[in-house]
Amino acid sequence: MTEVVLAIDVGTTATKVVAVDRTAGVVASGEHGYPMRTTPSGEATHDPEQVWAAASAALREVAATPGVRVRALALTGAMHTVLGLDSAFRPVTPSLSWADNRAAGEASRLRDTPEGRALHRATGTPVHPMSPLVKLAWFAARGESAARWCGLKDYVGYRLTGVLATEHSSASGTGLLRLSTLDWNPDSLACAGVSASSLPDLHAPTTAFPATLDGFTGVPVVLGGGDGPMANLGVGAVDPGVAAVSLGTSGALRVVRDRPAVDDDGHVFCYFAAEDLWVLGGAVSNGGVVAQWAADTFGADVPTLLEEAAAVPAGARGVTALPYLLGERAPWWNPAATSALIGVRREHGRAEITRALVEGVAQQLALVLDAVRSVSDVTAVRATGGAFRGDLWAPVLASALGLPLDLTEDSGGSAIGAALVAWHSLGELPSLKEASHLIPTSTRIHPNNEDATHYTQARPAIARLHRAIQDILP
Repeated sequence: MTEVVLAIDVGTTATKVVAVDRTAGVVASGEHGYPMRTTPSGEATHDPEQVWAAASAALREVAATPGVRVRALALTGAMHTVLGLDSAFRPVTPSLSWADNRAAGEASRLRDTPEGRALHRATGTPVHPMSPLVKLAWFAARGESAARWCGLKDYVGYRLTGVLATEHSSASGTGLLRLSTLDWNPDSLACAGVSASSLPDLHAPTTAFPATLDGFTGVPVVLGGGDGPMANLGVGAVDPGVAAVSLGTSGALRVVRDRPAVDDDGHVFCYFAAEDLWVLGGAVSNGGVVAQWAADTFGADVPTLLEEAAAVPAGARGVTALPYLLGERAPWWNPAATSALIGVRREHGRAEITRALVEGVAQQLALVLDAVRSVSDVTAVRATGGAFRGDLWAPVLASALGLPLDLTEDSGGSAIGAALVAWHSLGELPSLKEASHLIPTSTRIHPNNEDATHYTQARPAIARLHRAIQDILP
């Protein structure tokens, strides 16, 4: 009988449950999907009850795996979600995703003010429509209120345990948590128009409550943390100078520190992971989505396009892309950013354009790395995500970053990180730093020196182009 932790990862399109043993091995996994409602107005929401139904179904499915004994459940999930509850803890609003941009007006008015900069420094969360602080200010401006506010992961935890609680990791992505003291920040609460009593109680990521769900009664439910910080743990990127890159539909680059910090220009976030571990970095809104867009536009499948683009040399024969199909987060934090293709001539085709889009994403992550390096050294990168299954993304990104990429298995980095927190909570692992060393890498991708030089020389132009295009937008 194999003892496992069932890690529940409440994602943007599905909840994935991963059974993880005490050596960080994946024994079984399963997932159930759900729709995200989107509208031209910028809405991006989930029905909390649909998410709970999917999470509980995936949980029961994986728990039924023959030969496993469940020691604990662990929680992780997409950061920056928020939903309102009534006094009986029933949802009275949809759950707003990080991708919900309807609070763009509030973010724009606040971001470049002394108050906005002070909030970023205090909480580590950039002022952006993704931030629950800004979303709550948007709700308040519309006259909408609720008895309680929480994240979607917190709501799933409540349905499992009957306790509405959150942990410092997810809370540090709300813009409401003061990093220096790990309690709710009074200035943030005032800006958001909420009280501390309307928010979940704060706990350490290793805190556990007994499950009340039928079939799991009494099993410890460990609070875990946000998907970004948990991903660093899950890919083994916790040593000084080792960054984690994840690349799926969107992407992110994060490095662990032993104390909180943000850069002077406000380009990066800082979130709590667990114990004395903090993650510093930035998320980009556009990752593999650019290849899917190209496939839809050119009427081809993604693997074929990427294979064609791999035959195009670095620089895409003069085509440069600003790949902001979904606006952009780090380092610009500009939800209104739009895409552009520059240098396109008649002789260019879908291969050059696809190559330029991939290079644009890699350059954006390199800009995040540049911002991170103003605060923290980065000497190595561990990478995970569905985009790396092909032959183009990894070498382009390695060359843009100027660092080797150590690829890890794409088996659910955030879920594995949450499971390691749970094993540590159970007393089975002495420390999370040691636990992360259990994570193996499969392949090392080295940068091409000539390509790396090209990308480094081209990168300053990306920032200039971004600023120039913003100047001509209505």
